[in-house]
Amino acid sequence: MLNSLLRKRNMFPARAFMAVLLALPTLANAQARKAHHDYHHLFTAGVASGLMGGLYDGFYPVDSLKTKGDFGLGAPDKLDGELLVLDGKIYQTQYTGKTFEVHDHTQRIPFAMVNFFKAGTTIHVQQQMDKTTFYHLLDSLLPNINGMYAIHIKGKFRYLKTRAFPPVSEQPYPQLAGMLDRQRFFQFNDDSGDLIGYRLPAYMDNTNISGYHFHYLSDQKTAGGHIVDLITSDIVIEIAALDSYTVQVPSNPAFNHFDFKKDRAEDIKSVERGKR
Repeated sequence: MLNSLLRKRNMFPARAFMAVLLALPTLANAQARKAHHDYHHLFTAGVASGLMGGLYDGFYPVDSLKTKGDFGLGAPDKLDGELLVLDGKIYQTQYTGKTFEVHDHTQRIPFAMVNFFKAGTTIHVQQQMDKTTFYHLLDSLLPNINGMYAIHIKGKFRYLKTRAFPPVSEQPYPQLAGMLDRQRFFQFNDDSGDLIGYRLPAYMDNTNISGYHFHYLSDQKTAGGHIVDLITSDIVIEIAALDSYTVQVPSNPAFNHFDFKKDRAEDIKSVERGKR
């Protein structure tokens, strides 16, 4: 491209020619940034078992999270509902059910996992499946039981049940499993939207959340939450295999003195199910 411009230099005014040359590094840097996205890497901010035990104070900036992935899920500061990341935008569903795009660049989150999403497998399923049947189908598509998978489901749902936790205000914060009676549920019939989630292996429990974990966002971007139950109708399943992950841990007194020796596996399962 540069040689071609040099040959045609006398066809451009001097200032225009210099403007093109100055623009070349910017274009090259943008292309390099795009090429350097690792579509097989999972980034996690915070530690899941810490969130389960009450580490709800945000520490990782949402703007920084966007540089680590354009797809994912997490929890907001002070546990005010649920977070979802889709197409590089972050959405929050509060305890009230209000759902909106997060524009507050000063907001920090206590836990999230994200990746740059690029589907390796795509299938279209036009049949009703309850959650158990749906997960059995996903199992058949994810042969490596110790593999990490990011999963995007787009389409229509016969039924959806989601939940969100209320915010906390006074320390010491209660453990998440102890707040199950305070969660609020939302039910939707014949709705359409996106499920954003992962299936992670058992060896990632405690740092992350093993098994299936999905959050929902309606097409109108006005409803969402953590998936508790569902019946599919007409969906497209996109799967991306991941092969590495990193964890960014907080640096604050609450984290530094947190007891990670306690086994919180059952608490994690209870919170995922939305009941004990």
